[in-house]
Amino acid sequence: MKYLNLLLIFIPLAIATPLFDFDPRLVFASAALGIIPLARILGKATEELSLHAGPRVGGLLNATLGNAAELIITIFAIREGLLELAKASITGSILGNIVLILGLSILFGGLRHGTQRFDRSQASISATMMTLAVIALVIPAIFGHAIESDRLAVEELSLGVAGVMIIIYTLSLIYSFRSAPPTPTLEAANWSLRLILLALALSTLFMAWLSEILVETVEPVVQSLGVTEFFLGVIIVPLVGNVVEHLVAVQAAWKNKMDLSLAISLGSSTQIALFVAPLLVFISLLGPEPLTLIFNRFELISLGAAVGIAALISLDGESNWLEGAELLAVYCIIAIAFFFLPS
Repeated sequence: MKYLNLLLIFIPLAIATPLFDFDPRLVFASAALGIIPLARILGKATEELSLHAGPRVGGLLNATLGNAAELIITIFAIREGLLELAKASITGSILGNIVLILGLSILFGGLRHGTQRFDRSQASISATMMTLAVIALVIPAIFGHAIESDRLAVEELSLGVAGVMIIIYTLSLIYSFRSAPPTPTLEAANWSLRLILLALALSTLFMAWLSEILVETVEPVVQSLGVTEFFLGVIIVPLVGNVVEHLVAVQAAWKNKMDLSLAISLGSSTQIALFVAPLLVFISLLGPEPLTLIFNRFELISLGAAVGIAALISLDGESNWLEGAELLAVYCIIAIAFFFLPS
């Protein structure tokens, strides 16, 4: 994926465009394209740091930093008071991983290799965790709408549920580390520790800079394109933050490494739902307005449908290209519905 480095040219362009009063759509596109190679550099630096730290610590690092780009973008959205955009990007990230990317992985892998097989037990754990994540989002929404007149109670409900979600996510990491057989690190790191830390610092710094530019142009872009802020958050923003991870998952399936492909797509969705989303609830306490876990019914229905079909496809331990096409059909239906959803 070294060709993604060509997109680095958009970083200075995105930084410069606001200074010269360019079209907000150009600014938004430049910032979005500039974030993509930064996400790749951040991911590569995390992989190299994992090789220095060992497999178990490396797994924790990957789990923690795997959705750093999405987290940074959403933090700036919260800071600007765009809470609906922040929640929409959470929904879009989950949908993008378990329907779009899993669908593309199964489709391309199936077209090349026919029926592909993977570990049923691990897929079952991932499906259960995603079902738990949907339950954790549905319950606050139901009770939140019932007590919406009491704003403080809604916020306390979100904080309590967020705390439980982070605890269960932490327990799932502990279970994964303990149940996985110890594997020695055979690959040597290519980067020095100093270079890794420099890459992490610079990529995070520039990603935060571009994320701020991206978020600041959301409203004029929404007005000029005639789309809703919600559609932008559900479809566009998640693709920007997760495109590198998506490419890795599809490449793994193309190489007939379906266990890795499922681990990326389902694992990333679980991380966003059970770690990133509740973490943002606590981070938002420092912002102008707290974020709650009260998602609208359209988001919850879409998440439930996506998790349901992904679980049905993954639980038998086999996949084929038709199942991939079915997942993509679900994603297209959801995207079309969100496009016509009024603001």
